[in-house]
Amino acid sequence: MDRRLFLKNASVALASLSLPLPAALLSKPADAADLRRLGQAQAFDYASLKGQARALAGAAYPPRNTRLPEAVARMNWNQYQSIRYRADHALWAGDDTRIRAWFFHLGMYFKSSVRIYELNNGMAQELAYDPAAFDYGNSGLRNARMPQDLGFAGFRLTPRHSDRDFAAFLGASYFRAVGGEGQFGLSARGLAIDTGMNRAEEFPDFVAFWLERPSPASETVVVYALLDSPSTTGAYRFVITPGEPLLMDIDCALYPRTQIERLGIAPCTSMYQVGENDRRMGWDWRPEIHDSDGLSMYTGSGEWIWRPLGNPEHLRFNMFVDDGPRGFGLLQRDRNFDHYQDDGVFYDRRPCLWVEPKHGWGRGSVQLVEIPTVDETFDNIVAFWNPAEKPQAGQELLYGYRLYWGSRAAVRPPLAECVATRTGLGGVIGKKREYFSWRFAVDFVGETLQSLPRDAKVEPVLEVARGRAEIASAWRLHEIDGGYRAMFDIVPPETGTDQIDIRLFLRHDGQALTETWLYQWNPPTPQDRRLY
Repeated sequence: MDRRLFLKNASVALASLSLPLPAALLSKPADAADLRRLGQAQAFDYASLKGQARALAGAAYPPRNTRLPEAVARMNWNQYQSIRYRADHALWAGDDTRIRAWFFHLGMYFKSSVRIYELNNGMAQELAYDPAAFDYGNSGLRNARMPQDLGFAGFRLTPRHSDRDFAAFLGASYFRAVGGEGQFGLSARGLAIDTGMNRAEEFPDFVAFWLERPSPASETVVVYALLDSPSTTGAYRFVITPGEPLLMDIDCALYPRTQIERLGIAPCTSMYQVGENDRRMGWDWRPEIHDSDGLSMYTGSGEWIWRPLGNPEHLRFNMFVDDGPRGFGLLQRDRNFDHYQDDGVFYDRRPCLWVEPKHGWGRGSVQLVEIPTVDETFDNIVAFWNPAEKPQAGQELLYGYRLYWGSRAAVRPPLAECVATRTGLGGVIGKKREYFSWRFAVDFVGETLQSLPRDAKVEPVLEVARGRAEIASAWRLHEIDGGYRAMFDIVPPETGTDQIDIRLFLRHDGQALTETWLYQWNPPTPQDRRLY
C-alpha cells in the first residue's frame, strides 16, 4: 500500500474513534464479564521489553500475517463501523479503577492483529479475542465462525463512566489523544522511516501492547508497546494522564536492523487542505479546512519560530537544523468557529500537539513534509525530529519525550505570537500595476506588543532569499487585541518559479517583540503572472 492510500484510509478510520456507543451497550450489568486469558502469567517490565526488542532485531523481519477470515475480509465500511465493543467486557470494567480499555475489531484497513496483555503487579497475561465481547451490528459476523486466535486491531482508553475516548492506538504505530475539549484531530506515531523521500515510506507497526492496571485512585494509565519493522524494532513506555492538556510521558529504545536513511522521532501527522494563506484548493463552501495551521519550534538557542503550513502543488520538504531542541509541535492556533463554519467535525476544536524532549537530543533537525492533497481525508503534513547521525545496525538508541495534547501549546513563547498569515496580489490600490508582486499580511498578538506606548516605532525585520521586498510596514491593529500587522510585497525574479524563503519578526529599540515567522512561497510562472 502506498503512503497516500495508507494515510487516507487511516485518517478516515481514526476519525470515527470517538463515536458514542448506543446506551444499551454502555449500560453494563453489575458484574462485568471477565475477558478470557491465554497461557500463564509471565513476569514483565520495561527492561524485559527492551531485551525482547533487542533480540527481535537480531533476527530477520517476519512479515505480518494479513489474511483475515473471509467474513471479516469482505466487510464494507458501513458493516465495519456497525461493530461495537461491549461495555461489560471492557478491561477493568469490574474493578474500581478510573480508566477502562476497549478493543477494536479487525477488518477493513486493519488487517494485522496485535497482541494485547494485561499487566498487574509485574505479571503479564495475554487477553484473548472473544466474540462475546462484541456487538456485531450489521457487520454480517453475528453467525460467522470466528477463530479463537483472531486477535485485536488496537484499543482505546476512556474514563470509568464514559465511552468517549481520551486516547486510542490503531493502525501501524499511530495513536491519537484529546485534551479538555474532547475533540480528535491530528495523530502521532511511534516512529517514521524515510518519510518524504523518493521511495516508499516504511510504516513500523506496534505488534503488541501491555496495559498496566491502574491503582484505584490513579488518573494515569501506563501502556507498553513493542514495535517492529523491516528496519528496526523498538520498546516503548507511555505514561498517559488525561486532562487539559493530556500528557503522554514517553520513553523508547530503538534497535535498528539496518542503517536508516531518514529516522523520524516523535512524528506528528496532520492535515492541511485550505486556509487563509493558501487557497489553492479552496473550492469547498467552508473557508478553511485543516487540523493544524502551523509548525512551532523552540530551538536549542532559545529562538521561537512559527512556520505556517500549506498545501503545495508539489511535495515540499523543509529541514530546520538545531542542536538540543527544546520543543516543537503542530498547532491549531486559529480557534474561531467563524473561520471554518464546520459544525460536523469542528476544526476550530482540533487539538494542538507539542513535543518536549526530556533529555538532550543533540544535533539534528526538525523536518517538515507537506504533501499535496485534494481533500480533507488525507493526512498530508508530517513533522518529526531527525538525528544528524544515521542509525546503524546493532545500535541502541534511547529517547525520552513528552507529548502534550490540548487546545493550546503546553509551552508558549514570551514574545508575541503569529495568529494569522494572509496572502494575495500585491501593488498599490488605484495605481497602475507595472510588474507582478505578491502581498503578505502577518498578524502578531501578545503582551510585548500590547504594552508598547502608542507612539512606539515598531519595525518589520524582513529577509528575502530571492527577488526583493517592498512597501514593508507594521502598525498597531486594535481589532486583534492590540496586536500588530506587518505587511509587505515580494517581487519575484522575472524568470523561474523556485521557492522563495522569507523571514520576518518585529523589533522595537533593538529588541525582538515577536517570534520569528518563516515562510516559503513559490511564485507563479511568468505566463501565469499575466493573469493578474
